[in-house]
This record gives sequence, structure tokens and C-alpha cells, in this order.
Amino acid sequence: MRQSSVIARRVAAASVSLVVAAGAAACGPKDNDAKSSGGDSRPHKGGTLTVLNSNPQSDFDPARLYTSGGGNVPSLVFRTLTTRNRENGAAGAEVVPDLATDTGRPSENATVWTYTLKTGLKFEDGTPITSADVKYGIERSFAAELSGGAPYLRDWLIGGADYQGPYKDKKGLDSIETPDALTIVFHLNKPEGEFPYLATQTQFTPVPKAKDTGTKYEEHPVSSGPYKVVKNENDGERLTLERNTHWSASTDAERKAYPDTIDVRSGLDSSVINQRLSSSQGADATAVTTDTNLGPAELAKVTGDKALASRVGTGHFGYTNYLAFNPKVKPFDDPKVRQAISYAVDRSSVINAAGGSSLAEPATTYLPNQKSFGYTPYDLFPAGASGNAAKARELLAQAGHKNGLTITLTHSNSKDFETSPEIATAVQDALKKAGITVKLQGLEENDYSDKIHSAKNEPGFFLAHWGADWPSGGPFLAPIFDGRQIVKDGANFNSGFLDDKSVNDEIDAINKLTDLDEAAERWGALDKKIGERALTVPLFHPVYKRLYGEGVKNIVISDWTGVLDISQVAVK
Repeated sequence: MRQSSVIARRVAAASVSLVVAAGAAACGPKDNDAKSSGGDSRPHKGGTLTVLNSNPQSDFDPARLYTSGGGNVPSLVFRTLTTRNRENGAAGAEVVPDLATDTGRPSENATVWTYTLKTGLKFEDGTPITSADVKYGIERSFAAELSGGAPYLRDWLIGGADYQGPYKDKKGLDSIETPDALTIVFHLNKPEGEFPYLATQTQFTPVPKAKDTGTKYEEHPVSSGPYKVVKNENDGERLTLERNTHWSASTDAERKAYPDTIDVRSGLDSSVINQRLSSSQGADATAVTTDTNLGPAELAKVTGDKALASRVGTGHFGYTNYLAFNPKVKPFDDPKVRQAISYAVDRSSVINAAGGSSLAEPATTYLPNQKSFGYTPYDLFPAGASGNAAKARELLAQAGHKNGLTITLTHSNSKDFETSPEIATAVQDALKKAGITVKLQGLEENDYSDKIHSAKNEPGFFLAHWGADWPSGGPFLAPIFDGRQIVKDGANFNSGFLDDKSVNDEIDAINKLTDLDEAAERWGALDKKIGERALTVPLFHPVYKRLYGEGVKNIVISDWTGVLDISQVAVK
């Protein structure tokens, strides 16, 4: 999940997401449903689920969506070869089969992946879903007019870098083979042990070639999931989904599909969403949100109301907020200066600025503190809860700055409680105690994003954040620390310009592993090794707190997304 708003659609992000932290199981309360259902807390089929969101579900085409695990609302319509496990907490960070019978069968070196589709799969019109439909769905995601999805297929598939999509190249990609109607084989240009995670992205959704309407496909994409689109107004601002009668639960162990109708209403102010969910009047009693958190003031009000507090879902998503250094800019070229700042940071004040301990948890590792990422505890520059100013001054003196120094911290002016003025001011105050004068440079969101992602114009010291495309250390560490991913002309995310052969080689070695537990352990060790360079200062992991209506049942929040899983919700 890319930083800032560049790919905010990932939340989950950005779904990416995207969208948060801690290894504890994330789940909603277990006992509140009985209060609103005459003592019967069991979920039942029927009714209408209303979704109240800030951001519209735009570009509702599987080729154009950037999702992790298939997304939330998109996952109701689009099934993929694999998907996320729909369980609470850490168990939900696992990848499981969806359209396929398993999570994929790799060759010995993980450069060839083979999948077999389940039998009995059908589109919304009753026609069978075949491997050719999956292949075509992937190929159309390469078309320039349908851009927006994850870039991995273009990077990983043989011939992907030059392929222009089926509208220009009707021959298709030779690296995707369909020897029969149920088998699909992918040939990669390098070992990728985490291909099963990638196969959760919506680009792996089957699309019937005869029904492809190009850029208009988003208006009525052909469903392979439990719901079909019956209305799409203003590019996803209002979506109405109804049951796909040709979907069979016998082929889908993940989606419960309890409601008859899903009514998605977007473009709402976050305060309005939380007020409506709080009041739970009329249709809002069976409403949820998939993109709106409780803010600090709202959370304080909710915490004081036992009934409201029982309707708050808490989730953790793989996401880290941190300080980034550009070692090409003085004085950050000196590791001792970077270490001094690491020691000087007051994480308690930063967390208070982020909304308090209910909305943020302290971070001393770059990887999120969840098992699936390979979390390995370390604190290389222990600042304690409130900073170690004395140690910071000592290091500054060693670096030739015994009288302190003046630096500039670049941040966003957006009120996001992550890269915003509140966080920057907390850092400024902490560093002052160590003799470091911090000048703040606040930029509007677009200018901020352009500046911190420019290899030519990147500032020396800035606030940043990163979220995972899937719950693994790979998409967390590689984009930021793999020297081969430094982009000189375009969006660059390797802010520390690290290009270390030993790091690059270890990334390649881990990518060959198909044992994801073994890979996770290696990612954790690599995180610590990179952390010794002091190229970033991890600050905190956000926590998602979201209200839901009093008539909503079956709350499931996994560590993959950190938010309520709409595919599990019941309203009766």
C-alpha cells in the first residue's frame, strides 16, 4: 500500500487502503446482538445492509481497483483465485482458496504457479466460469485505459512489461496458459513465493470476453460473487447490490452473504456518518461504514456511553507511521545525527497527537507488530516513553554538533493525524529538548506527496507512512529498501536510497520461499538488519475504531484489513 494519498484507494488503504497494528486479535463485541433481536443473536438471511462511506467506490472494474484480499465491497461481486481468510484477528491474515481448489501449486523454484478452478462456478447469467475468463480478466488489466490496479503482474509475468492488453494485442500473454477449462498456469520471470497473496487482487477476477464493454464495464461488471450490481450512480457514489442467484455457497467457504440487498451510499462527511451510526435510526440501525474511523473527540464521547461503546469494532492493519531521512541531504548523511533523532523522539507525545493510546500504538520496528509480517521485536535506539534527550545530545556532540543544530521537518497539512501538523509539532517539541531546533514545512497534500516521492526533490527529513498490499514483510520492506526499486524519474518510495547488495540478495532469497512462515521469520530478521541503518524512525501503528448500527450482527475484523468484513455481516 503506497504512502500518502498517491494510492489511498488501497485501504483498506488503499485497499488499499488500507488502512491498524498490534498482534492482538481484533474483533467486535460478542454479546450486543441479543439486545436488538429479542434474545436471538444468531445471524439470519434477509434484509438490507446500508453502507455509509466518505469515499465513493469509484472505478468499480476489477482491472482498475487496487485492493488487498479482494477489497471489501468489491469482494461481494468479484471472486478471485485466492482470497483472505474471513476470521477475526491473526487468523484472518491467512490466504485461502476462493475460485481455486487451493492456494496454488508452485514449481520447485516458484517461477511457475498452477491453479485448478472449482467445479460448478457460474457468472450471474448462469454461464460457467472458466480458466479462459480468469486469463482474460488479468489481460485486460494491462490495457492503458483500465490502469489503476496493482503493478505486480506487469513486473512478475514473463512478457508483462511490454504487454498492452487484449484491445491492442489480441494474441494475449503467452505466460498465462489455460490447458483446459479448469486449469490456469502462470510463468514468472523470477521466483515469487508469495504469488498466492497476489492472486487475491481483483485483477484475478474472471471476466467473460463477450460481456466486456471496456471503460463502461464498471457500470455493470459481470458478477462471480454472491451479489450483482443493479445500480451504479455517479461513479460509485451510490451502489445497489442484490443477490446473484447463480452464486452457490457450496463453492464459497468465505462469504456468508446474509443480507438480500447492499445499499452503498458515499460522499458523506465523516462526522455525519458517525452521527448516523450513533443514532441508529431507521435504515441506519442496520448500517456500517467501511472507510470512516472515530476521531479522538468522537471516541471520547463513545467511550463514556456503554451502549455506544458496545458497538465499536476495533481493528489492526499492517501499517506504520514513521520519520524518514534522506541521507543525501546534510546533516542526515551522518548516521550519528539520524541515531540522535531516533533517541530524542517522544513517542508518548506523538501518540497523544495521533488521538491517544486508543487510536495509536507505539512502534520501534518498521514492520508492523503482527506475526504474518514476521514481526521481530527490537528497539535499537531506546528512547523510552518520552525520549532520551541525554543520549541524543551525546551523539550530536560526537557528530560535531555539541551546540545543537537546526533542521527542517516536512509534513502534510491534511488533518489525518498521521503526517499532519499535530504529529510534526510533537516531534518538534521532543527534539528541542535534545538541542535540535526543528522548523516545520507544511505542504498541501498533493504538493507534499509529489515532494516526498521525488528522487530529485525529496526533503531531508519528513513524516511518512506505509501500509501492506498483503500481510507479509515482502510488500512492506522491498518497495522502501530494495535498491533496485529506486525510481529516479517518477514516484520513488525508497526514501533512504538504500542500495545494499546484501539486502537486495536477501529479498531475492526470501521471495523464493513458498513456506510463508519461514519467509516471515526471514523478513523479521531483515527488518532488524535494515533498522540498524537508522534510515527511518518508526513512530506508531494506527488503530481502527469504527461504529456500526445497533441491528448489525456477526462482526468479523481480521488483521488483513483491520476493518469490519462486510461479507460476514447480517442484519436479521
